[in-house]
Amino acid sequence: MAKIDAFFKLMNDQGASDLHLVSGQPPALRLRGDIERIKYKILENDSLKAMLYEIAPEDKIKVFEETGDVDFGYEIPGLARYRANFFMQKYGCAAVFREIPSTILTAEQLGLPPVLSKLAGLPRGLAVVTGPTGSGKSTTLAAIIDEANKTRKDHILTVEDPVEFVHVSQNCIVNHREVGSHTKSFSAALKGALREDPDIILVGEMRDLETIALAVEAASTGHLVFGTLHTSSAAKTVDRIIEVFPSSEQDQIRSTLADGIRAVVAQNLFKRIDKKGRCAAQEILIATPAVRNLVRENKTYQINSAMQTGKKYGMQLLDDAIMILLEKGWISAEEAYMKSNEKAKFRPFLKTPPSDFTDA
Repeated sequence: MAKIDAFFKLMNDQGASDLHLVSGQPPALRLRGDIERIKYKILENDSLKAMLYEIAPEDKIKVFEETGDVDFGYEIPGLARYRANFFMQKYGCAAVFREIPSTILTAEQLGLPPVLSKLAGLPRGLAVVTGPTGSGKSTTLAAIIDEANKTRKDHILTVEDPVEFVHVSQNCIVNHREVGSHTKSFSAALKGALREDPDIILVGEMRDLETIALAVEAASTGHLVFGTLHTSSAAKTVDRIIEVFPSSEQDQIRSTLADGIRAVVAQNLFKRIDKKGRCAAQEILIATPAVRNLVRENKTYQINSAMQTGKKYGMQLLDDAIMILLEKGWISAEEAYMKSNEKAKFRPFLKTPPSDFTDA
């Protein structure tokens, strides 16, 4: 057993999402969104590096020493998988580990809106899950992929950096590819994917122009593509995909995206006040013909209005989802206000409304 495994056991027992190990500081856990220190000695660079190198593959150690940061996956059988990131900082080495549960929760267990389960049955197109880091994007996507794995008879191909949730083949064949270990890059894996007979492709992160272009192309050529982006709303996600392309190509990609897009889910996590744990609020855009027309005609500023009138299709704005959680008594008014888009809607719920300089 590696020395560091004791921290992972503690992390699992406490229900923490992340473990922080930093030279010059005591270890810390992220519990329900907050950083909490562990009662332990201050970590020294040499001893921490020895602890980290004990679990890292040799090729990853080489990359880390050459570049100053590296990502990889680590698994403790019977406990959990971990997404590891090593990086160098002013006082030496550091690492952050995100726990990936070994059990994949269903959409129903996660309390996801029913329309999200239906995304697993789409024949083709692009569905994007967005939100800030640590907002549960991977967990939501894992539930959708799990639904497809149980209900379809297809080939599911995931491309991730590193592999997070591991899906055991059920009705589908599932292949996991890790960037750096099994393929050179997201774009290289997507180029190869078109010759690997996939029906469903999961792109762990649509992080650059080439990856986004290939994902949109795969969606428009008959594949069902799921991907993630770091954007805060459905409308901004559409804009982000288009704006990554040179201006001379934006009209063409706008048309291609309008044909291929099927859904955008923008979500955020909230600390529950009624019990321990966290809950998610989702903004959901379903690409109806009217929405696709707005994308095609460069009228994305009208998408929010289309979402307000598209509730019968399962659409909802993030602020409406937050309001539901607030009215249930699950979340605090302060956090609802902090993470909302239209803060004026939530000011009446605050005991002492702040004078927010960002609203000026």
